[in-house]
Amino acid sequence: MTDLASRFVWYELMTTDTAAARLFYGSVVGWGSRDASQPDMAYTLLTVGESPVAGLMDLPEQARKMGTPPGWIGYISVADVDAAAAKVTSLGGAVHVQPSEIPQVGRFAVVSDPQKAVFTLFRPLPPEQAPEEPAPGTPGYIGWHEYYAEDWEKAFDFYAALFGWQKGDPMDMGEMGIYQLFTAGGPPIGGMFNKPHHMPPPFWLFYFNVDDIDAALMRVQGSGGKLLNGPIEVPGGDWIAQCKDPQGAMFALAGKRA
Repeated sequence: MTDLASRFVWYELMTTDTAAARLFYGSVVGWGSRDASQPDMAYTLLTVGESPVAGLMDLPEQARKMGTPPGWIGYISVADVDAAAAKVTSLGGAVHVQPSEIPQVGRFAVVSDPQKAVFTLFRPLPPEQAPEEPAPGTPGYIGWHEYYAEDWEKAFDFYAALFGWQKGDPMDMGEMGIYQLFTAGGPPIGGMFNKPHHMPPPFWLFYFNVDDIDAALMRVQGSGGKLLNGPIEVPGGDWIAQCKDPQGAMFALAGKRA
């Protein structure tokens, strides 16, 4: 748990058609699936081999009535969910689901930052069950975490105060401004920047590793998804692209070109 503190450790898709989403991501990313439903909630684990990497569940009815679209949410590990949730509030954020237990899994709270981007605080139970991080670029795993901000500097200050994240190197994107890398005590795990005005309200976007970006994008479009942007080459030789799945959830891909 110590090594994973203040890092993204889980990812969850809440959507309007879980069966279709399971097939789509199975095709695009290569994920397997395993049922992990509880008596009061259907839940599917998305897997790489036998290792769970993400979860899939129905978008709650209340969220649908409020017009909330399907989307991915990230879980960030903390030592004390209750204390972290209180700190979110003190820093200007909000708590949407109060700290609660998932039997035999862990304790969580759904919160948002002051710019209203949503994420989940999480402490696995027992801590030693926290998954090990795979090697960078491993296909099927989540390799990058990108924050689309109204004001990335204020966003960084919030996450630095909450999790102790640190600034990595800034990247000058010209007219698009600064792309600020951030770390959780090691190599960069993501970047923040001011989103274009036409983009949705601030949100986290997650990059799924694939072994061949062009082949994966063909699968996206062949399975009913949409390519929004890319592929674009990034430092280090990888290529990235932002996409939407058939139900409208945004995601991104990262990989090499064959």
